[in-house]
Amino acid sequence: MADVAHFEVTPTGPFDLANQNRYFGGWPEVDGAVVMTFPVEGWRTSAAVSLRQQGDLITAEVHGAGGDAERAWDQAKAAISLDFDGAGYAEVGRRDPVIGRLQEEYHHLRPSLFHSPYEAASGFTIGHRIQINQARRIRRLMAESHGAELAVGGTTQHAFPTPQQLLKLTDYTGLSAVKIDRLHVIAQAALDGWLDRATLRAMPARDALEKLQTLPGVGPFFSQGILTRGAGMTDSMTDDDLTVRAVKSVCQLPDNAGLAEVLERVEAWRPYRMWCVVLLHVMFRGQPGETAGSRGGGRTAAVKAGRKRPTA
Repeated sequence: MADVAHFEVTPTGPFDLANQNRYFGGWPEVDGAVVMTFPVEGWRTSAAVSLRQQGDLITAEVHGAGGDAERAWDQAKAAISLDFDGAGYAEVGRRDPVIGRLQEEYHHLRPSLFHSPYEAASGFTIGHRIQINQARRIRRLMAESHGAELAVGGTTQHAFPTPQQLLKLTDYTGLSAVKIDRLHVIAQAALDGWLDRATLRAMPARDALEKLQTLPGVGPFFSQGILTRGAGMTDSMTDDDLTVRAVKSVCQLPDNAGLAEVLERVEAWRPYRMWCVVLLHVMFRGQPGETAGSRGGGRTAAVKAGRKRPTA
């Protein structure tokens, strides 16, 4: 088949592709493969990446990216936290039985991310003050009407519009003029070269959050979401109310424990503190009174509840 590149990786540490999609959801399956479709950073093209797991081996077919196939593969790996060495993740569970128990229950689940900070920022902007299902529908229809079409296994997959395509959008059913204007600024930031994963990861977290808050409509809440669920910060430790409550509850800290005591308790989770926090939130999602989240809707519960900056 023309324009298909092949890649493979053996994850370091336990990894279950089906488990990732089961908990975070949103990616279609075609002929038994998980398919991600997205604009490739650099914004010259879009790609569909078809992923399969055979034993410990993850294999991928990258469709449509041409010379950017390797970059697309790197994005797909990042979206399922396969671009970070997970060899020591299980050791965290051996050091801390609380995490070990959650790792066993959720099969060493790792965070799943947006395909890029650009898509994260766009998703948060589209979803602001509307229902998750409505936001998903708008994003899907935008992809179908304005994004690239890619053929995978006899199906047609659609990518979210590239920044260039998004800049041409002047109105869209379900989106206010204000949201359209904000999406244009996001698209231009991506084209200007700073709203991408590598750039944001290279910045100190505080600087990255301040930079993200220069985008219109992006405050502390959304900037944290873009950074943790768009760029992916493996060892960030958010200090939002839900995370603090979860740590206190699961680690049996007193209710009046301060933030410093909470942060001291999770030191043993380095360098996977965000992975561990995600486990806590996955557990809490199903509990009465807590709000569920999903990757497809733009936020997991860990980010949906977060309102403060990650703590280095």
